Order: sequence, then C-alpha cells, then structure tokens
Amino acid sequence: MSGPAPWWRRAVVYEVYVRSFASAGAGRAHGLGDVAGIRSRLPYLAGLGVDALWITPWYPSPMADGGYDVADHCDVDPRFGTLDDVRALVADAHERGLRVLVDLVPNHTSVEHPWFTEDPSLYVLRPGRGEGPPNDWISAFGGPAWTRLPGSDLWYLHTFAPEQPDLDWSNDEVRRRFDDVLRFWLDLGVDGLRVDAVPAIGKDLTLPDAGHEPGALFASSSWEGSPQWDGDWVQDVVARWRSVVDEYFGDRVLVSESVVAGPERAARYVAPGRMHTTFNFDHLHAPWDPAALRAVVDATLAALAPTGAPATWVLSNHDETRHVTRFGRRSTGVGVMGFDAGEPSDLDLGLRRARAAALLMLALPGSAYLYQGEELGLPEVTDLPEELLQDPTWERSGRTSRGRDGCRVPLPWSGTAPPFGFGADHPWLPQPPSWAALTAEAQDGDPGSVLTLYRAALRLRRELLAGEEFGWDDAPAEVLSFTRGPVLRCVVNLGAEPLPLVGEVLLASGPVPDGELPTDTAAWLTVP
Repeated sequence: MSGPAPWWRRAVVYEVYVRSFASAGAGRAHGLGDVAGIRSRLPYLAGLGVDALWITPWYPSPMADGGYDVADHCDVDPRFGTLDDVRALVADAHERGLRVLVDLVPNHTSVEHPWFTEDPSLYVLRPGRGEGPPNDWISAFGGPAWTRLPGSDLWYLHTFAPEQPDLDWSNDEVRRRFDDVLRFWLDLGVDGLRVDAVPAIGKDLTLPDAGHEPGALFASSSWEGSPQWDGDWVQDVVARWRSVVDEYFGDRVLVSESVVAGPERAARYVAPGRMHTTFNFDHLHAPWDPAALRAVVDATLAALAPTGAPATWVLSNHDETRHVTRFGRRSTGVGVMGFDAGEPSDLDLGLRRARAAALLMLALPGSAYLYQGEELGLPEVTDLPEELLQDPTWERSGRTSRGRDGCRVPLPWSGTAPPFGFGADHPWLPQPPSWAALTAEAQDGDPGSVLTLYRAALRLRRELLAGEEFGWDDAPAEVLSFTRGPVLRCVVNLGAEPLPLVGEVLLASGPVPDGELPTDTAAWLTVP
C-alpha cells in the first residue's frame, strides 16, 4: 500500500531573498536582512499558510551578484549570521511545520573562492583566439562571457558576471566536491535544495561559436541547440545529485532552475531519477492573456505527464519585474532577465490583475512559489537612484538596463515611514514612502487587503485541494474556467464584460456585485 504523497508535490513555497526579508542580527549594521531576521518572522510565514521557505544564498560572498558569487559553499556570510543561526532557524521552522530549502549555486563560484586561486584546473580556462576571447559566447548580464587572466594568455569563462568564473563540470573533482556540498546541507537538516542555473553546466566544452549577432541578449528561454546552454550531458550531473539526495530520509527535494526552450526541454530535468520539480518559467513569463495562459497550462501538464513530476507555478522572483507592475503595462509578459523595458505602469490595473493571477495560480494542480512581498501587493520600485544600483546588469549593459534591484527592495513590515520595521536603520536599498499603506501591519485584519486574500486562498487550498485532478470547463474564449475535482471551480474573467457566475463564491479576488464576475477578476466557486 502506497503512503501519502511527498509534501513537495503540492507545497506552496515562499522565496526569501535574504538581503531584503528582515534584519534582526548580524545584518543590521550593514543594512541587510539576515538569518536571525528570517527566524524572527517564522510566525508570520506560518500564519500566512505556506508549507516551506526557499532561502537565496547566504554563503560568504563579495556580493558582486547579490550572493550568487559564492566564496564558500559550506558556510554563512558573517553579515547574515553563523551556521549555528542556520541550525536554530531550521529547528524552529520544523517546529512550526515549515520546511527549509537552500540555494545551491553549482555553475560558478566567486573569483575569491579558494578553488579559483588554488586549483584553476577546476574552471573553464582556454587560450584566446588571436587577441580576442576563445569564442563568441555572451554573458547573461551583457557583454562577452570571457575575461582574460591578468598576465596570462588564458581566458576564463563566466556565464554571468566576470566575478563568477564557471566551473568545469567535466572534471570529476568538481563533481566530487559538490557531492560533499550537498551532503553538508542535508546533514545539517535542510529539506531540499533549489539548484541555480542548472542548464549552464551543460555547455559544449569544445567551445564552438554560438553564432550570436552583435548586441544579442542572453535569451536562453528561446535557444535551441546552443553550445553554451542546456547540453544533453548535464543530465548526467543531475542524476548524480539525485542519487546523493536519495541517500536521505524525509522526502528531501531537488528543485531545478532551468530556463530553457519550452516545457519539453524543462521536463527532461524531472525525468525519473533526476530532479523532483523544476521552475515553470513559461508561466512566469506568460502575458495576461487568456489564450497564452491556457496554452502554458496545457503545455506544462502535457510535458510533465510522462515524467510523473508535479507542475510548478510562479508569478515573480528575485530576477524578474514584480508582476503588479508588469500586469499594469501595455506589454504584460516579461523581457530577458534584467533587461526590463521600463514601460509606465497602471498600478491599479496591475494590482487587480495580480490578485486574480494569484487565485488562478493557487488553484492549479501541483506546487506554487511565492516571492516575498507579493502577498503584500508590492510593485516594482522603478525610480531607485542610479548611484545605489548594485545589480551587475547596470554596468554590464553600459547603464542602459537598470537590472533587478527594483524587485529586491527590503520588505515593509510595520510603521508609517521607512525603514518600515525592516530592522536595519538604513536598508541597503531605500523603500518608497508610499509603502506605508502596504506594510504587513497595515494590511493585517483588513478584509480587502492583498495579505488577507493570500491567507484565505492558502487556507482554502490546504482544505480543499488535496488531489491533482484538473479539467477545463466550457467557457468563452476570454474566460479561464477549470474544475479541481468535485469541490472547487476557478473562474478568471479576462474579457471586457462581467460574467454571470453559477455556484457559491468561496473566495474572489475582488468584489462580485450581483453575482457577476468583473473583468480582471477571479473567483473560487463550489461545483454545482
């Protein structure tokens, strides 16, 4: 007789961007969030109704890329706390029924990592081609993907910033060392790992040109057959990680960040014996359009069905424009990572759509990821002073793209003026004064707030959506309507006219006057 389904098949996971979540310890002097801050807010997360938290890198780092330039994979940056702080956090989270996922960054390290200075053979190093780099590969942050070692004819590859040299995953020693990294965190008690930029490992190390046009952007979500991304042999590495995780009890999970060309390529990362789940970037990038959203749902479920892996759904993360702002723009899809067009946004329209999108996402079968602050309806901060921008995209793009800092502004917790209870007197990025109305304190108990909506949706999801049944209903083209088993129907009106509803309204993203669902509104209904 089979046991209960693993927790991660239907979990709601809350992304904690550690620098910007909450400050209560070592980070206060630096204007940063920290491990103690996360621990202090566990009651909030448990009350929100999430199942787990995924925490972005807290490793020692020079912070050239917000901590994704790792200088030690088995320690905590002193600005965030200590390993003992992490142990206490994991223990407290488990007592509250919350799981903890940590971020694994395997493609690259910091240039300050001891491996880079002590054993450069672990990295992708090649002689140049004449006076130039070995090939035409480009960086995700703009410009070429190669930097010449000072005083040498060798160049090192960096798929991301120059401060992040790429490891050579054809090297058995690299693979062995990461086995040890995985075991270190699993032994400490974490419930899983979210693995950063997995397809970047799968590069063709014969280094053929990719054929990039001058000024090309790093559009890995549309690349097919690129020699610098998503090569088939990466699956050998993924299977090796899975074998390590399978040594541990307790339904530990591996989550893949795989920005690849379509759901069929993404599904390869969750084939049997590989990762457990993978982020759904097609959903994250989908515009607010009924045909596009339906196509994403269908393609996702169809691609994953042969693997047996659950779908994941996500609206925002630490690399993308917050969806309140995106949905208020003329172009509601997202652009290439960090290269945001900066269109003006109707935030009232964006918030109405974001509320509806939340109910749509949380009603779909599988698991969902929330990005910190989306439960408060936070918009992108688009007017940060240029001198405060820290994302490497800003400089690498010749100061033409403001990058991702606008979605990383520290959270507003309480009070009527910055720093809004964040815990540090001078947060590393300034919060808009207008966020006084968006603090968790201001929204707590307000029946019309975004926070109240998320709490209600997560409670009902837990109570009513135990299975994975799903079926579309007959509905007009501008309406998304589907049934989850015998108990719940989700209806989203993306048309211009109100839609009459049938069934008792359990929850709606906005007012439903006279039993009619307004445009850009979603409702959960009983099934008649």
